[in-house]
Amino acid sequence: MNIRFGTDGWRAVIAEDFTFDNVRLCAQGTAAYLKRAGLAPRGLVVGYDTRFGSDRFAATVAGVVAANGVPVFLCARPAPTPVVSYNLVTLDAGGGVVITASHNPAEWNGYKFKGESGGSAPQESIDELERLIAEAAEDPAGVQEMSLPEAEARGILQYIDPEPTYLGHVASLVDLQSIRDAGLSVVVDSMFGAGAGYFDKLLSGGSTRVTEINGEFNPAFPGLSQPEPLAHNLSRLLALVPSTGADVGLATDGDADRLGVVDENGRFLTTLETFALLCLYHLEILHRRGPIVRSITMTSMIDKLGERYGVPVFDTPVGFKHLGPVMIRESALLAGEESGGYAIQGNVPERDGTLSGLLILDMMVQTGKSLPQLLEMLTDIVGPHYYDRWDVEFDAEETSEVHARLRAASVSALAGMQVDSIDTRDGYRFGLEGGYWGLVRFSGTEPLLRIYAEADSPETVQDLLEELRDIAGV
Repeated sequence: MNIRFGTDGWRAVIAEDFTFDNVRLCAQGTAAYLKRAGLAPRGLVVGYDTRFGSDRFAATVAGVVAANGVPVFLCARPAPTPVVSYNLVTLDAGGGVVITASHNPAEWNGYKFKGESGGSAPQESIDELERLIAEAAEDPAGVQEMSLPEAEARGILQYIDPEPTYLGHVASLVDLQSIRDAGLSVVVDSMFGAGAGYFDKLLSGGSTRVTEINGEFNPAFPGLSQPEPLAHNLSRLLALVPSTGADVGLATDGDADRLGVVDENGRFLTTLETFALLCLYHLEILHRRGPIVRSITMTSMIDKLGERYGVPVFDTPVGFKHLGPVMIRESALLAGEESGGYAIQGNVPERDGTLSGLLILDMMVQTGKSLPQLLEMLTDIVGPHYYDRWDVEFDAEETSEVHARLRAASVSALAGMQVDSIDTRDGYRFGLEGGYWGLVRFSGTEPLLRIYAEADSPETVQDLLEELRDIAGV
């Protein structure tokens, strides 16, 4: 098969395309990439999540890379992707691989490649990696592999516990003691994923109480359509927060690089609201200044905050392989995308659900405000913003026809609002008067057409979604 990396890594259905043989090809290509880039002597960190077979796929990667003479640091337990990424940086490794399909359904797994910064590798690196994987596929007999005991005996493989290093790092970025002493009641939904236990370990020892649900490892993700921290997957959390009188609910996805937030009333905050709050926290509460990076699917509230506080805002196509390099180049304060992934200066230039959740808690503690009060504060500054996204399944054979309909559409207005601009860098984004927008794009990780809209009322949002779906003809 032709292995292609999407928005964040290569993902496929286990035993169908995500097989040990194909993972070996990816590992052989990764070893070749590190050698050609002069990064091989620094080694490769290999991590994995709690999905079915992830530990064995990770062991396969380690065996192939070690057989190619590249030192390997193999995680001794499942770990969140941002934890693996941070260990990559502290070890000064040349790169990293995480076996995870992040938020995809249980039958999927994936192969994420991280650059030496700890963030998602930029597109030019991914292009080279894909080429080298294809070369390996042309000569599968040339794929080398070594048993892990032999690699360990030769000193080319070392097992690491990635958790302690990360916990110490996070403690340097957030005033954990203030949160511990604040007496908050926090409900955490780890969605059966690799982030289980992290909030409890970071916040125990004070009057704040952390209650964790779905904290056991279960690769079937029972009761969830997929381990993605969106409202339709969080029914238990949405009910438990208000019923127990908790102050906030926090959810992390399968590899804990995304965050979902629930307020005291059981209302799910949109990912756009959450990132806008994180930006407001840095600009208004911490009085920090610096650029902000957002994907084209992220809220225009960020642009309005940028104008208010005099900081530049950069936008990119979807995926941290685009956001991360701009974040590094501009020394940005934050970067965020609509999927619920937020990166913070001082950490690796990559999404981190645990750190983002801690910062939301710190904002509540420092202001003494509840989440509804913080959202009211945000609205007072940027005005009303409502948002929704439709994920529409469609026949992949119709992709070119959908593209053709969108390209040919002559759109001067949507939902009664003038179209000010059309951006085709990643799908078809229609900029509307007042800073609002609508977007149609193909998912980079699943066979879905995603339709997005942000407007000044829920009704207008639904009108935008309907009109955009009609234009796409799906």
